Amino acid sequence: MDFSTDMLNALVLISNYVLIPSLSYGSQLALGAVGVTLVFGILRFANFAHGEIMSFGSMVTVLITWWLQSLGVTMGFFPTAMLALPLSIIITIILVLIIDNSVFSFYRKNKSRAVTYIVTSVGVMFILNGLVRIIIGTDEIIFRDGQKFLIKAGHFKKMTGLSEGLALKQTQVLTIVIAIISVVLLFWFLQRTRTGKAMRAFSDNEDLALLSGISPERVVMVTWIITAILATLAGVLYGLDKSFKPLVYFNLILPIFAAAIVGGIGEPLGAIIGGYVVAFSEIMATYAFKKFIIYLVPSEFAPESLVQFLTTEYKFAVSFLILVLVLLVRPTGILRGKLL
Repeated sequence: MDFSTDMLNALVLISNYVLIPSLSYGSQLALGAVGVTLVFGILRFANFAHGEIMSFGSMVTVLITWWLQSLGVTMGFFPTAMLALPLSIIITIILVLIIDNSVFSFYRKNKSRAVTYIVTSVGVMFILNGLVRIIIGTDEIIFRDGQKFLIKAGHFKKMTGLSEGLALKQTQVLTIVIAIISVVLLFWFLQRTRTGKAMRAFSDNEDLALLSGISPERVVMVTWIITAILATLAGVLYGLDKSFKPLVYFNLILPIFAAAIVGGIGEPLGAIIGGYVVAFSEIMATYAFKKFIIYLVPSEFAPESLVQFLTTEYKFAVSFLILVLVLLVRPTGILRGKLL
């Protein structure tokens, strides 16, 4: 093969295993991180239960999906989970509002310190984690149906004549498209609507916002509703793309917080940027570049090792390293958010 063909093979290879998965995973982290940063920016505490809210929303979606499938209701080309998603979002919103009214509102009325909220959120996290495992168990569940691949590797090879095949999963495209739509709607809401402007004012200066007649109860309620929507979307899209397993969402809280802090905690746009920074860093650090390099260099310079910085078991260690570096070098993050 000539050099141009090798370049195309290298591009397809890196797209297949790094670029597309990073965009999909980054979109999932971004949706989760925006929820975390909204709670921190408006309610002023780090909600460690966010991963378990994602898990709960995903669990409800799985159960509703199974129920619809038992009735013979499917979406054909698309995953049935997309049909179950609206109802699962409503149920998750109800759960989150119940948690706020029964737990967090007490500390809010008593003007408790941020550390009290954090400890409380950790308690809520363990309660939700146990609840989800009691209801649905701990086994890995694949609830994706419909058409799995939009582009199959074998068909791509036949069509292009390349050695490498591009495989594009439907869930990857759904994740990116839904993330874009969600982010656009969120920023439109925050910038253009009266409630969104009230939330921004409340975040900037709570005392001045109260003097302006802004209802804190309404701001808090809307914040939790948006958080529940984003958490459910993030959890379901992650589960569809990979699989549903309750403990995975417990582990996801680290890269989600890393994304929020990298972008600037309290800054929604920063959380989105941070999501993609963390996703690309994790996947690139654990990808074996041997085959990619072989396509680009003469055979005598071809590496014998995998050219892999870390094995996949240490993927979350990358998030922790990024988190530590950002806190040491630039604690306010990329967009200068609020200090923790």
